Amino acid sequence: MKKKFWKASIWSGIIAGFVMLFLEMIMNPVFLGNSMWGPSRMMGAILLGNEVVPPPGTFDLGVLIAALVVHFPLSVVFAIIIGVLVRKVNITIALLIGAAGGIIIYFINFYGFTALFPWFANARNWVQIVIHILFGITVVWPFKSIFKEETAN
Repeated sequence: MKKKFWKASIWSGIIAGFVMLFLEMIMNPVFLGNSMWGPSRMMGAILLGNEVVPPPGTFDLGVLIAALVVHFPLSVVFAIIIGVLVRKVNITIALLIGAAGGIIIYFINFYGFTALFPWFANARNWVQIVIHILFGITVVWPFKSIFKEETAN
């Protein structure tokens, strides 16, 4: 694949990953009354073990670093997959594919990965569905912008 595809995929994964983390930290406390650090503890537990899963749902730098080490590579991998699917379609179809991809990622994360990481079952909720849909949509915007820009040359 072209160099521009990889550039678009990596950047869109990083951008969507940051947006997702921000939404996690805002939406979980606001809508569910959970700690803003709970999702990062769940992600960090993939590397550190389930003893870091809340409670306590407090800040821990080591757990946050472990969460980021897990989160961003997965965000980029999912962005590559979405990028393959949307690279040749118009923006409207691409956004729909991104939203559908977000739903699929939700099911992979909260139903598939629970075989290995059972604590993810505790986070099956509408907030996570919305966040994952927004992740998929957020992947599409920068991807299409960067990829279109590069293919126009």
